[in-house]
Amino acid sequence: MVRKINQFSHGGFIEFDKGSFDNWCVYVTRANSERFAPTDIQYFSRLKTLAKKHNARMVYDDFVVIYNRTTPEVDKRVLELISVLSRHYGKDTLEMEIWFNVLYAGMIAEENKENAVLKKRIKRLGIYQVLIENMAPEEAAAFSKGKKWTELNRLMKQKGF
Repeated sequence: MVRKINQFSHGGFIEFDKGSFDNWCVYVTRANSERFAPTDIQYFSRLKTLAKKHNARMVYDDFVVIYNRTTPEVDKRVLELISVLSRHYGKDTLEMEIWFNVLYAGMIAEENKENAVLKKRIKRLGIYQVLIENMAPEEAAAFSKGKKWTELNRLMKQKGF
């Protein structure tokens, strides 16, 4: 069941739809109608590149503002906030808005996943590792695989989230 989340100024949009595991797969449709499900590696890589240009701490702090307002439901006020935060990125405004929307939608999906213990915190760990600890996007994307939630929870608590 397709559920549109947000429309972008260039005509593209973001939505939830059925994926491999559940109905919470995040899809981006570009203005040219190309539709894709962004991977962790893909958005970690782009955010790392953009953070080199705009300051990793600023990108991370803006992400945390969105993170702190994320619940299991889409909130139009958060989408508006993402739009406002993205304006601080100059020529990269639209791209930052898209990636922040992807992260927001991904966190909503995590909040709605059955049996997920860590919920949206797992996205924060990846973003923290890429932007603050300068971990390679591929390494951050694979970091939690095979680890017990208790181990990840302890690590996140050590980092303050």
